Amino acid sequence: MTGHRVLLVDDHAQFRASASAWLSREGFTVVGAAGSSADALDQARRLDPEVVLLDLNLPGAEDGLQLAEELAETHPGSTLIIISSDADAASDPRVTAAPVAGFIAKQDLAGDAITALLP
Repeated sequence: MTGHRVLLVDDHAQFRASASAWLSREGFTVVGAAGSSADALDQARRLDPEVVLLDLNLPGAEDGLQLAEELAETHPGSTLIIISSDADAASDPRVTAAPVAGFIAKQDLAGDAITALLP
């Protein structure tokens, strides 16, 4: 389908595994899957993904929005997309103000939804 290089950031290993398999079947190239902000920053630096799917609720000091701020500065060529199991988070003012291309609810995660947010 697209071949876009994707980094998936989510703290749930089972979701990372299933979403990575699904994204691959949809034609995306999953170059990495990170479970924390620190791991995401390291993988983004090493792998230079075109697309980063960021879970809104990450454990630790940085949530997905804080991580998006940092990635927007360090990887301005990557398209950042917030994902969450909470579909209502799309209207959260912090999400709408974040330096991301958009928001996709995890239950609505689809290849078309991702490619619609790409430049």
